[in-house]
Amino acid sequence: MNKKLSIIFWILVGVFLIILIQLFVPGVAELLSGELFLLPMIIFCILGIVLLVRTLKSSTTGWLRKFLKMTGLGSTCFFIGTFLHNAFYALAIVAEKIIVLKYLFEFLNAVFFLVSVLVCPLVFIVGVIGTIILIIKIKKHR
Repeated sequence: MNKKLSIIFWILVGVFLIILIQLFVPGVAELLSGELFLLPMIIFCILGIVLLVRTLKSSTTGWLRKFLKMTGLGSTCFFIGTFLHNAFYALAIVAEKIIVLKYLFEFLNAVFFLVSVLVCPLVFIVGVIGTIILIIKIKKHR
């Protein structure tokens, strides 16, 4: 794994930890309220896109490439899934009089909620753990 890819990966992990602290440590959410609340999540998504693109352009192969792609996809799709969840929720409210559309939008709302809350974090964490294990393994062989 090249140096730039490694730096992007570790910054992405750091931003993920900031998001966890922001969500679960009392008092921190008040510091990052208003527009600042979304800033770490937007950075998380952008870094995921950068990691994904850099991984696809790099000469990294094998499991390391797969785990890096999982890390990038997990972080990118989390934000996109959350946005789509909220968009379909709003569309379900707007289309309340059209029963078929209302239920379609509610179904898509639920699907993207599950994707962004369950699937994306799991994919991201598996990618991070796999990448860290392979980095340690590669350093031991040197």
